[in-house]
Order: sequence, then C-alpha cells, then structure tokens
Amino acid sequence: MSYFEQRRNLVSILKELGYIRSRKVEEAMLRVPRELFVPEELREYAYDDRPLPIGFNQTISAPSIVAYMTELLDPQPGDKVLEVGTGSGYQAAILAEIVCPKGHVWTIERIAEIAESARRRLEMLGYADMITVIVGDGSLGYEPQAPYDRIIVTAAAPKIPKPLIEQLKPGGKIVIPVGPLPFQVLMVVYKKSSNEIEIKRDLEVVFVPLIGEYGWRDEREATEYFWRENIVI
Repeated sequence: MSYFEQRRNLVSILKELGYIRSRKVEEAMLRVPRELFVPEELREYAYDDRPLPIGFNQTISAPSIVAYMTELLDPQPGDKVLEVGTGSGYQAAILAEIVCPKGHVWTIERIAEIAESARRRLEMLGYADMITVIVGDGSLGYEPQAPYDRIIVTAAAPKIPKPLIEQLKPGGKIVIPVGPLPFQVLMVVYKKSSNEIEIKRDLEVVFVPLIGEYGWRDEREATEYFWRENIVI
C-alpha cells in the first residue's frame, strides 16, 4: 500500500473516531506526508497512530493528537500562529496548510540540531515562505512577531507561561499541555480581552517537558514533582 493510501486510511479512521471534525484539518492532514517527518528507518510506522522518536529524547506526536490539538486550536486562514516545540516540523506543516498563504507560522525549538533538521525538511517540502523556524526558549514565546492569533505548545509546562498569554491577541487562543511527567492535561486558554482570560481543561495527554525559563529546568524536575506532590490528573 502506498504512503498516500495509508495516509487516506488513517485520516478516515481519525474522522470516524472524532479526532478530525473539520474539512480544513482533514485536507491538511491529507496533504502533509508524515512519512517524511519521521526517521527513515521508522517510515513503515509513519501511519500508525502513535508517537515516534525523532532523536534527542523527543518525539513526533501521534496523528490523533496532532489532529485533536489542531481542532481545539481552530486556526483560520490568514492567522499568525506561534508553535512552541518544532520537533520534526509536522505540526507546523499542518498549521501552514490551513493559515497560509495569507497567514504565517513561527515555530520555536530549543534543540538546535532538531530545529535545523526541521528547517531543511520544511524548505524541501515548499514551506520556506510559510514557516519560520527559530532556535530558542519557547516558554518565552517570540516577541518580535507578537501578537499572535493562535499559540500551540507541544511540550508540557508546569503552568501556562505568562509570556505566551501576553503575546496572544485579544480573541486569540492557546492550546497547551500542563502538568509534570508522565501525565498532563490539555488546557485551552481563551483571551477574552487584554486583561481577561478563560481556561478550560480538556483531554489527558502525555508530552515531553517544556524546558525553559517559564517551563521545567529539566526532565528530572518534571518527574520528581509528579511523585513528590502525588499529582492526581
């Protein structure tokens, strides 16, 4: 079976299960070749619905989680979107398919080698004018292009980073996993006005930790906090 046929079958299953609810997310996931965002030796598993390792203790999220978080974020054509946690670049490509050509995606990654690999991959696939890859501390956001219509975070923070709220437009939305290792909860942040936000809890998830000034110091801290505090999700 070709990669496209596998992709089409997976998208069909994700629609049946309710992870994909909109035409825009369906079409974006049909257009983006996930097999090119996973290590070559793992391409046979590209359309299994599971996360896969991409090196440096990082992963590409399961397709169902990518679809679900994109639906929660609800990006619109023309939006300015900030992604925290580039990884392989797959989520950024999905977002670019929805918001571009009039919008743009800025994606920030703390691990330089992963960021450079994602940049080369996205350029090869024709996203150079749609996606800007930045190396830095994603918990600080990216002030030069703020404010953003949408912000998505693909690593787990101990709490919602203040800079991300500040860099969000009134009327905008953040989707972010919050909590220590190993389990977190997706939070949806609605910015009602410049000084009013609403936060809703959603799905229980598992993500790598967000490392940074407004994140965890390291993976050990995130894990130790969970057991020390006897966290209940």
